[in-house]
Amino acid sequence: MVNFSTLNPQSTIANPKYRGRLAPSPTGYLHLGHARTFWTAQSRARAHGGELILRNDDLDSTRYKMEFVEAMLEDLRWFGFEWSEGPDIGGKFAPYNQSERMSFYRAALEKLQAGGFIYPCTCSRKDIQSAITAPHPENDEEPIYPGTCREKFPTPSSQLPTAKYSWRFRVPDGEIISFVDGNYGEQKLVAGKDFGDFVVWRHDGVPAYQLSCVVDDAAMQITEVVRGADLLVSTARQILLYRALGQTPPKFFHCELMRDERGERLAKRHDALSLRTLRARGESAEKLRAGW
Repeated sequence: MVNFSTLNPQSTIANPKYRGRLAPSPTGYLHLGHARTFWTAQSRARAHGGELILRNDDLDSTRYKMEFVEAMLEDLRWFGFEWSEGPDIGGKFAPYNQSERMSFYRAALEKLQAGGFIYPCTCSRKDIQSAITAPHPENDEEPIYPGTCREKFPTPSSQLPTAKYSWRFRVPDGEIISFVDGNYGEQKLVAGKDFGDFVVWRHDGVPAYQLSCVVDDAAMQITEVVRGADLLVSTARQILLYRALGQTPPKFFHCELMRDERGERLAKRHDALSLRTLRARGESAEKLRAGW
């Protein structure tokens, strides 16, 4: 059992040392958009005289490949990234591979269950798509959950379903979740309107991104999370998780997304702009960073 009182010592320290992080997923080759966001994270860590931590977010077993882990480390070093803790060098908060941190996530799940913050959900993706009536926000890929299973399992003592189920966080409908982003300024999102009940534990027994991210950032004492603007809504979700787990949220800095010539944000399918391809073409990291 993980002791949650030790997960985030920064909550008791007046001026904690700056700790930033890079948290790529080995589900494809890193592209130039990743590099620009990560470079911002490294620059902010250096500007604050702090540390940069590398974490391997390798929980997606359906897309994870070992070759992507090796390529990730190689490409990051080639581009000029340096970290003081990580899966390749260890550190005081090891392990740095999420696949090796399941005990932390299970402890968090148990705490959420005990507090009545979550409920089982048997809905499939198809069920949710057919039930929703309102479109999800443009800057968020997750549709707003219609609350089907919230009504089926209204209390923590509700009998668990016999079919496969995930665990979903019950958001406080109507509450305004606000935070000041280091890049975009004050953000206000309404729970139940801008985002709905969200999955924290998948039906296949793996923690969802929202939970694993919060647990690890707290455990590793991250003081500022630098990531893409597509995760602004996720920050509101994660603030609720920090609160439910009794943890202090870090600061947040969301970067503008890099887009291709058609205006589409870069994704791992953009192989022509992957760091691996750019390096093979003879591009230099210094030239690619010019003007950032």
